Amino acid sequence: MECGIVSYGAYIPRHRISVKEIARIWNEDGDGLSKGLNVIEKSIPGFDEDTATISVAAARNALVRCSVNPKDIGAVYVGSESHPYAVKPTGTILAEAIGATPNSMVADLEFACKAGTAGMQMCMGLVKSGMIKYGLAVGADTSQGAPMDPLEYTASAGGAAFIIGAENVIAKINKTLSFTTDTPDFWRREGQTYPRHGGRFTGEPAYFRHITSCAKMLFEAAGTKPTDYQYAIFHQPNGAFPSKVGKTLGFTPEQLKPGLIVPYIGNTYSGAVPVGLSAVLDVANPGERIFVVSYGSGAGSDGFDITVTDEILKLRRDAAPSVKQYVDRKKNVDYAIYAKMRGKIRMAGE
Repeated sequence: MECGIVSYGAYIPRHRISVKEIARIWNEDGDGLSKGLNVIEKSIPGFDEDTATISVAAARNALVRCSVNPKDIGAVYVGSESHPYAVKPTGTILAEAIGATPNSMVADLEFACKAGTAGMQMCMGLVKSGMIKYGLAVGADTSQGAPMDPLEYTASAGGAAFIIGAENVIAKINKTLSFTTDTPDFWRREGQTYPRHGGRFTGEPAYFRHITSCAKMLFEAAGTKPTDYQYAIFHQPNGAFPSKVGKTLGFTPEQLKPGLIVPYIGNTYSGAVPVGLSAVLDVANPGERIFVVSYGSGAGSDGFDITVTDEILKLRRDAAPSVKQYVDRKKNVDYAIYAKMRGKIRMAGE
């Protein structure tokens, strides 16, 4: 059975803070940090924005582009590491907001930054089994970074939603697979406000090992090589890592550029690869092929070999804002406003 993406939608909050502004507060080299990370600025959720509102906005953008009846969505999965409630699903809020059937299978997922792509795989399995007609998979986050922590320069907010089905498929998922190990590079215990990271695990043993291993497995399974693809999307904790891993695997900067959004909005965690894939689908043409590998700390990667179909010409892409339009729609703030918006200023004992 042909299965893949029927529609998609993204959402990125309007507010931004530059890397240079954060560096100014901590007396760091803003120019050097911005260049080294390849991140200019990052998005900030508004006072009334969280993972639930981002998920709803992205899902509504996906629905307005197509003719899918929300009542035909039989599964709703929201992948995030910043669900607004510790005990209360985000997925139920989303399902109710879009008018999905009460018979839907709904669950919140968490696997650091790859929970959104894990939801896509789950929806594919349910569609292919015939249990559901359509599934909705969302990757969204309002990620956290402690003051003065390196994460503060990149941790941002945003997300994207994908309707997965077997009819009117705009982007066929030819192959998907995963590579997973127990690598403790990043974690946040229950009740802790900010995550911690194991520096020596972050690069080679975690991000690079998992993405390259998953990518090589995908090449073998699909019988392809880098030149067979017009686009490549890798998890984007910053702008430097995906550029490096892409070059290592044999991809060119031209293949990476359309989906490399992190320099302009920062690391949206579970939303990073979904937003990058949305940016590519905004401009992709029939017959073009997309190579996707996500990454989630802890650690694992999901890989996708995708082919854009003729159905994308029928999709009402202009009915919802493109990723570029969301990137360009911005309002910059200083560190004081940013700290207030993100709750970084706390009373003693909080």
